[in-house]
This record gives sequence, C-alpha cells and structure tokens, in this order.
Amino acid sequence: MKKNMCSKKSTLVEKLGVHIESNNGYSPVASRVLAYIILTGKTGTTFEDLVSLLCASKSTISTQLNYLTDIKEIEYFTKTGDRKKYYVITSNKIKSHISNMIQKWEVEKELHQEVRDYKKEINDLETTTEEEKFDLTFHNNYIQFLNQAITSISKLNVDNINL
Repeated sequence: MKKNMCSKKSTLVEKLGVHIESNNGYSPVASRVLAYIILTGKTGTTFEDLVSLLCASKSTISTQLNYLTDIKEIEYFTKTGDRKKYYVITSNKIKSHISNMIQKWEVEKELHQEVRDYKKEINDLETTTEEEKFDLTFHNNYIQFLNQAITSISKLNVDNINL
C-alpha cells in the first residue's frame, strides 16, 4: 500500500510540477520541489528528502528552496532537538492566490463591461445600420460568468482550509 502511494505521489509530483511550471514560469526543478511540498502537507519535507526523492543535486535543491522561500511560496519550521528545516507551503498562500484570482477577474469584468457599453452606444446610434451593430451576447454571458465565478470563489472559507 505504501509503495503504491509513493508511486502515485511521484506521478502526481510530475503532473503538478508541469502545471506549476507552465503557469508560473518556474524552473522544472523549482516546480517539482513546490509540487512535492504541496503533496507532503503540513508535516513538511526536508532538504535531504527532496535531494533523494527528486534525484537532483544538493546545490540545485538548495538553490530552488532559497528561490521559493525568497518569493514566499514556501516557508520552513524546525522541531525541538532536530536541526533540520521542514519546508511547507506558506500559510497564507491559498488566501493570496484566491485574492489575486478575484482581483484579476474583477479587472477583466470591468474591461468587458466597458467594451460592452461602448458597443451598445454604437448600436444605439441612429446612424448605425443593422449590419454594423455588434452582437453583445458574448460580453453579457462572460460578465455573468465572471460574476458567478467571483461569488462562488468568494464563498470559500479559506480560513478553515487545512492542508
């Protein structure tokens, strides 16, 4: 059972790592480090674990841990009597990600509203022929979608998320 979970975790580290790499522009190793830390959870993972499990050099793992710490993606804690650092996802990372997502959607919604309102003004001009009129369906539907997405994600109670 444990070996099967280890295999699943390795597969998921790679899949999540590729996703992180393509969406955040991180290096392949930084993306895999972050993916592994995400999948390890609140118990944290050590430098030694990452070197061993990701099959990367000590200097590479060290560089990526420093980078991810500097950009506040991860943080570490220590245990009494243990000199090792245990790396975990930064505690407010999900809250920050959700806030950024909402902010991006709000900006996009406002832009679509302005474009839609402009097109509506053109449509309402007496000189605009039927052939010149804009179809506003996409903008209306997209604005409605963004409103629903913003409302839904805002309802998440991120304070109770236990990773």
